[in-house]
Amino acid sequence: MHTHQLVDPFGRRITYLRLSVTDRCDFRCTYCMSEDMQFAPRQQILSLEEAYAVADAFIALGVRRIRITGGEPLVRKNVLSLLQRLGARDELEDLAITTNGSQLGELAAPLRAAGVRRLNISLDSLQRERFAAFTRRDKLEQVLAGIEAARVAGFERIKLNSVVQSGRNDDEVLDLVEFAIARGLDISFIEEMPLGSVVSHSREQTFCSSDEVRRRIEQRHALVRSNKVTGGPSRYWQVVGTQTQVGFISPHSHNFCGDCNRVRVTAEGKLVLCLGHDDALDLKRLLRAHPGDGERLRQALVEALRLKPERHHFASDEQVQVVRFMSMTGG
Repeated sequence: MHTHQLVDPFGRRITYLRLSVTDRCDFRCTYCMSEDMQFAPRQQILSLEEAYAVADAFIALGVRRIRITGGEPLVRKNVLSLLQRLGARDELEDLAITTNGSQLGELAAPLRAAGVRRLNISLDSLQRERFAAFTRRDKLEQVLAGIEAARVAGFERIKLNSVVQSGRNDDEVLDLVEFAIARGLDISFIEEMPLGSVVSHSREQTFCSSDEVRRRIEQRHALVRSNKVTGGPSRYWQVVGTQTQVGFISPHSHNFCGDCNRVRVTAEGKLVLCLGHDDALDLKRLLRAHPGDGERLRQALVEALRLKPERHHFASDEQVQVVRFMSMTGG
């Protein structure tokens, strides 16, 4: 067993990996990608074998939580084979997926059987026309059916993720909370992150802070601070009298860098040490130059962690510093 642990220069142990398996998606959400996205050629994307090798190296170095992301991870061919291999790893305390929900009607039960414990499902609107405008796809009914299939499949927790934009969907905050409560789901509200340039809206005008969202919820529901820790950046509140926890992801207004325990690997095999920085280590080149050399891969990860920055510098009035879209980084 490899004895090195992944510790960054600020003493934070890395125990959580977000691993993207594709940059492709069947939606085109306006804050995530452009309508005519240029996707990476197939040979530039990690194979599922390579993705597993990366995960294996991280597990050997103490990672205990893995979240599979995209793009939309469930459009990746044969992704279940990777999930089954990871689901069989006893060292993992948590195997989760972030999805737009469109494929869950067919895949919810197989995902649960593979060992996936938790799902995050993106849902920014419950109104059909508005959902279609956000995602550039008229598939709200398909997503709602997918959420229902996931509930039936028996995951440990299902959480909705909603990016709140002032003047665009902030009037649905309470409706989304009620939707979650009625189904025993959790929900996180996310401040839009300044990643990639967007033309559909002005981020300064649409910015809606987590504090504002919380004030709206508290007009109807009592919230108490929760001690829930998932390894992600959400700060959770319990909706009194319900099973539902409400999370707030606040990259602008409440910087969550101090206890950051995670790194990302993109679909092209780039190790991204911080969402707010463009620095990355090319794991794919190493994997293809030295196939099967797990020791070399682990050593590269340990060394890369020495470069992890202390924090990002998102502020709602700053210019975009990171030019890649979220779909390229992995959700």
